[in-house]
Amino acid sequence: MQGTVDGFSYGLVTPLAAYVMACLGGALGLRCTTRSMLVAGSWRPGWLALGSAAIGSGIWTMHFIAMMGFTVEEAPIHYDKPTTYASLAVAIVMVGVGIFIVGYRGARGAALFTGGTITGLGVASMHYLGMAGMRLNGQLEYNTLTVSASVVIAMAAATAALWAAGQVRGFLWSIGASLVMGLAVSGMHYTGMAALSVHVHGTTAPTAGDSPAALLAPMLIGPLAFLGLAGVVVLFDPLMVMGKPDWPRPENKPGVPAHVPGRHQGTRFPLRARRRPAGRRARTPQNH
Repeated sequence: MQGTVDGFSYGLVTPLAAYVMACLGGALGLRCTTRSMLVAGSWRPGWLALGSAAIGSGIWTMHFIAMMGFTVEEAPIHYDKPTTYASLAVAIVMVGVGIFIVGYRGARGAALFTGGTITGLGVASMHYLGMAGMRLNGQLEYNTLTVSASVVIAMAAATAALWAAGQVRGFLWSIGASLVMGLAVSGMHYTGMAALSVHVHGTTAPTAGDSPAALLAPMLIGPLAFLGLAGVVVLFDPLMVMGKPDWPRPENKPGVPAHVPGRHQGTRFPLRARRRPAGRRARTPQNH
């Protein structure tokens, strides 16, 4: 028979808390992405890895906080821990691939599209793998069109968030990007949940069992602790807030040297050429 699904058994508490966690993870991760663009190459992988883990942990935490409010009246819900933690690993890895592409190739053009697409697919993969970890006396069924819409939402919003993070224009840009990332994760989650229906096996009465909150709360301790540590790293790095490089980087363009040779190196050319006033023609020697 068709199960009675309730995604808001705690009212607006779980959606708001989930959105806050998605924004927090997005803010930390995108600030780390911005920071990676302002430092020397040897430090860049570390900042990008920290950003990937922060975003992955944030969206995973958001998902399972939202799932605390999800119940099926006719069947108690349990979660398979290996599958649940596998969804966290998938989120971190796929988001990391997208962030590393943008971190090294820049937030524009094909690199931005590729990075945003992979990041959005990472969000969607985490969601549906986490749903696959649910154990209940029934079968989950999805509407294909609505599932496709949820994936498109995740990819589009993730691309917009990475573009905003790549602008390197200060703290407010990162706040806006994190809000967009939070909308991406929350919008994708609840759109995906709208695609779900549960076919319960048998016609038995509701049975007693642990609540989703009691089952999920212990799993959230680790990711929440990591987000707290990442927040401390961001808080005590002033360049994360200022959005300015710690030293000027030379231009890395074909044909442009890293420095201008000085006079002591034997150059015979002046560093600045004299500018001829406009309208005055150069005099040419005349033969007498």
